Amino acid sequence: MNKNQIKNRIDKLKKEINHHRYLYHVLDRQEISDAALDSLKHELDKLEFSYPEFITPDSPTQRVGGEPLDKFEKVNHKVRQWSFNDAFEREEIIDFEKRVKKNIVEKGESGDIVLDYTCELKIDGLHVVLEYENGILKTGATRGDGKIGENVTQNLKTIESIPLKIEKNINIIVEGEVFMSKDVFEKLNKERAKKDKSLFANPRNAAAGAIRQLDSRIVKERKLDCFIYDLSWIKTSQTPLLGGLSSSLDKGRLGRFFEIPKTQSEELELLKKLKFKVNKFWKHCQSVNEIFEYYNYWKKHKDKENYWIDGVVVKLNNIDWQKKVGHTGKAPRWAIAYKFPAEQTTTIIENIKVQIGRTGALTPVAHLKSVNIAGSTVSRATLHNEDEIKRLDVRIGDTVVIQKAGDIIPEIVSVVKGLRDGKEKKFIMLKKCPNCKTEVVRSKEEVVSYCPNKNCFAVELRKLSHFVSKKAFNIDGLGPNKIKQLADEGIISSFSDIFELKKGDLEPLERFAEKSADNLIDAIEKSKNITLGKFIYALGVRHVGEETAMDLSEVIGTLSRFKTITKEDLEATAGVGPKVAESIYDYFHSKDNLKLIDDLLEASVKISGEKKVSQKLKGLSFVLTGTVKTLSRDKAKEKIRALGGSISSSVSKNTDYVIAGEKPGSKFDKAKKLGVKVINEEGFLEMTK
Repeated sequence: MNKNQIKNRIDKLKKEINHHRYLYHVLDRQEISDAALDSLKHELDKLEFSYPEFITPDSPTQRVGGEPLDKFEKVNHKVRQWSFNDAFEREEIIDFEKRVKKNIVEKGESGDIVLDYTCELKIDGLHVVLEYENGILKTGATRGDGKIGENVTQNLKTIESIPLKIEKNINIIVEGEVFMSKDVFEKLNKERAKKDKSLFANPRNAAAGAIRQLDSRIVKERKLDCFIYDLSWIKTSQTPLLGGLSSSLDKGRLGRFFEIPKTQSEELELLKKLKFKVNKFWKHCQSVNEIFEYYNYWKKHKDKENYWIDGVVVKLNNIDWQKKVGHTGKAPRWAIAYKFPAEQTTTIIENIKVQIGRTGALTPVAHLKSVNIAGSTVSRATLHNEDEIKRLDVRIGDTVVIQKAGDIIPEIVSVVKGLRDGKEKKFIMLKKCPNCKTEVVRSKEEVVSYCPNKNCFAVELRKLSHFVSKKAFNIDGLGPNKIKQLADEGIISSFSDIFELKKGDLEPLERFAEKSADNLIDAIEKSKNITLGKFIYALGVRHVGEETAMDLSEVIGTLSRFKTITKEDLEATAGVGPKVAESIYDYFHSKDNLKLIDDLLEASVKISGEKKVSQKLKGLSFVLTGTVKTLSRDKAKEKIRALGGSISSSVSKNTDYVIAGEKPGSKFDKAKKLGVKVINEEGFLEMTK
């Protein structure tokens, strides 16, 4: 054969092999035997070996990667990745529908709003994001923190149900769940047992562990699978950029090939047309009652399938309404994960110990006789606080019922009091910190006891560990044990000390060889560039979690403004109440904390993504009256305060503007009488551009 004939033969072999891959791994059908298919693959492999110039990224031979990687690269997601809020009770689904309806009305919809839904099985696996460029798989990534994931393309290529090429010449991003079947999981654990290797706790852990392998040949041996359930971004040569469900962009037409879906159900059908593997058990539900029917059916039948199912995902079907409802800082408002009941079992409390948190909070933790639950072995459960222990009447030595749902930390549900023999001991909350011996405090408004000693060694260790954690500065290789070792040696005692570490400081220490010292110094150097939201979260301000830190960074804009902002302006930020506002205000008005921040900046920490927030309304006073359409009243107030303006509840001669919506009240009349300028909502929005 000449080269043209060779190329034609290779192209035909690829097409034929891919056809049978689709039949077997997506449609669960088979037209030829495994041996016959292996023969075709073998012929293709030989031809490509002899003519490497004809190897393409979508060739079936490329499903096994080359040399193992040293590490995974980071990927900036084009479309923000979200996780779902969870529901466990019927009432929570009913409340979910009420919230969605209310949100749709607030966004301008009127009339009798009737909602319908698409319900899908929630597969217990690992979320992945696949990007195709001109129809060829370009990148496969993990969710990561929603904005940045890890490039695991080489590993995902080993999964036969993921196409390396889709039929149409389009650029597209889809999302799905990688999982390991129960059969493969059991076989894998049997093989590991024979080799005296530790067993995997459950298929999800095994799948996640496989995707995190640096050697894709090991991944291929795990025989993973993947369901695709979301089209989140698309572009064709015939159309401009088009966004998906997770994007803020609008969907239009997909050229001459497809209609852009208007509903979640249509989207799943489109994914099937593109020959992705879509779980066939999804259902279009016309009402909440149909959601309950679907949920109850799968609660009884989930174990019959060859993969783990931990609940049902309920999605608003209308895509336009999905966009209107939008997202919180963490999850879509138009979808919810309706989880199956938590698994429960019994075990014995062997001890109750107090753990010191990063804010100084004392948390009692039950040390349990090890027990398997929800596919994993647990030996600890949180008891939250002293009041919870009294409510449950938990004692050391008690037999207790514990439960675990998905990834949630195990909790104690109740005590089996009939099994008590009189040897059980009551738990008494410590009066002094177990580390620094300072007397603990507990205010009347809170249920948690705290160590007030800011220099408490245990508290400082927690703060340092939190500071370097994945969602904060994300310093790879600097976990709690390393933090403790460096603190014990007196090498670090504050945040800024970490950024001044040198290789020579580390090499003399146990477990720090030359390479590990180099790696840690490199990781510290890379971590010096951080976003404002992560920086605020890393500081460990009391009551400020990851989501609140991100919201604050968006509204406040710069680090310097945190030092001057008022409690009132803080309270105007979504999700920030009086207690949280006071905590933030106090933190940024503490000389010690301000010095800590200055030390970090002097240690070359660079904050990226700061945005100067305009103060164009500074010195202006506003009063709101009537109903505004586009903005809620709270959002309008937040906007005014963010731009430096102030808000009053009553009109006076000192008022600069009255914003009048529909059906304004007496404030409108008073403004006219006093000659105060009245503007409508459109005028206000124009003013704040």
